[in-house]
Amino acid sequence: MTNSSIATQTSSTLTLGDVQFKTSRPHRFGIVIHSIAEADEISAASDYLHEHLLSPEMREIFLELIETEGLVVCKNVHSEHPTYRKVRGKSSGGKLSQAEYYHHDGCSCPTKPQIVEIRLPQQDVGRDVATAIAPFGDVVQAMLKALPENLKSSPGIDIQITEALHAFSLDSDQWPEPSQWDKIQGRITRLIRREMDAESSRAWFRQVDDLAGAYVLPWEMRESRLMLNNHADLSRTFQHRRSMQKPKSEIAQNGSLVKRWTAEEYPAPT
Repeated sequence: MTNSSIATQTSSTLTLGDVQFKTSRPHRFGIVIHSIAEADEISAASDYLHEHLLSPEMREIFLELIETEGLVVCKNVHSEHPTYRKVRGKSSGGKLSQAEYYHHDGCSCPTKPQIVEIRLPQQDVGRDVATAIAPFGDVVQAMLKALPENLKSSPGIDIQITEALHAFSLDSDQWPEPSQWDKIQGRITRLIRREMDAESSRAWFRQVDDLAGAYVLPWEMRESRLMLNNHADLSRTFQHRRSMQKPKSEIAQNGSLVKRWTAEEYPAPT
């Protein structure tokens, strides 16, 4: 953070403005905010995301935190704010949905949203499907590493994939320009869609999750995940996907997620 007098961190707390929050770092990237520190029973059940983190006084500092961390997870947020909308699209047994591929939100928009927030509201059914989140470059490199040998050595493999296989095996400062990553990723995705059936593709993407070191921790009720979806420096951005950690036929429950583009959609326009 750039203003240490406003935002300070210790190993277990984060102070924004004059409010201190309990935090942890259970993963290699990102920060988890659990609650307001030393909250009483009433304030522990508050909507601290809107009442504090996205308040006019803290909003820019909080958005800067997301930009710095790449991923900020807010747990125990008691909110049904009207700006959230349902996550659309369902996965079928025979075909992956678009959401199951790594992507940035807003691909068809002139300007991608800065931040994507995905949330599991309180409901009767839990969430048995993960949301994998990882840095863009790590995802592309992992997709290349995970390619089966028979596809890597196929006479018909795309020359750009072959070149990318070499480039992404080098140090990150020798990778192709980030502006080329979408094209490389798109070619790999089309190859997998053409050569693998649905469940083989899902198993392959789970391998990609592992190689990319993705955040795939189980969802908890009242949890929001805010990730950096767009930045002038594309190498700093993150991608996400709907990740089935086991075959679709074994999915027992699947609570519904909601989402929004927080920087653009909150506060709601007046």
